[in-house]
Amino acid sequence: MLTAIIHGILLAFGLILPLGAQNVFVFNQGASQPKFKGAIPVIVTAACCDSLLILLAVLGVSVVVFTIPVLQTAIFVVGLAFLLYMGWSIWKSKPARLDKREAALSPKKQIMFAMSVSLLNPHAILDTIGVIGTSSLGYAGADKLMFTVATMAVSWIWFFALAFAGKTVGAVDTGGRILNVINKLSALVIWGVAVYIALKLFKLV
Repeated sequence: MLTAIIHGILLAFGLILPLGAQNVFVFNQGASQPKFKGAIPVIVTAACCDSLLILLAVLGVSVVVFTIPVLQTAIFVVGLAFLLYMGWSIWKSKPARLDKREAALSPKKQIMFAMSVSLLNPHAILDTIGVIGTSSLGYAGADKLMFTVATMAVSWIWFFALAFAGKTVGAVDTGGRILNVINKLSALVIWGVAVYIALKLFKLV
């Protein structure tokens, strides 16, 4: 059981550490929100989405979805559209000062964008299926349960830590200069993921 827990933790960290659209967005909102609690919607949404993908991967449901060409194409198209829109929204935001709410997205937008960048990102979904889903096949019963719980726990801890790191940077950057650069970098990373998805979609059609 301990082996399953350690395996789950190391595997989850390996997947979640790279700079991706989801990480960038959570960090960005942590830095943008006037108070840390303002970033709670994006933290909880991102963590819940990751937990859902992990659960589906372990159960094998997500593999079935990606064997249906029409569903796969639909996920790629919708995901691409959301990422392009989200990148543009972040790029054009101008955080003059962090005591204003102009740089921070509303809870509704946070949830919508976090869901799109988590659930409509084929690259992230395939990583979850290919790595976590496949790795879980080596366990059964209580070991598989602990492996699953461990990978989910990493996501929750990571997103809270990431938003807190963003908030720390935001607190130092009272003039909004660093945040403005972060916004631009965030948009570029998100658009980079969109280009990757567009290339995958091109190969599909």
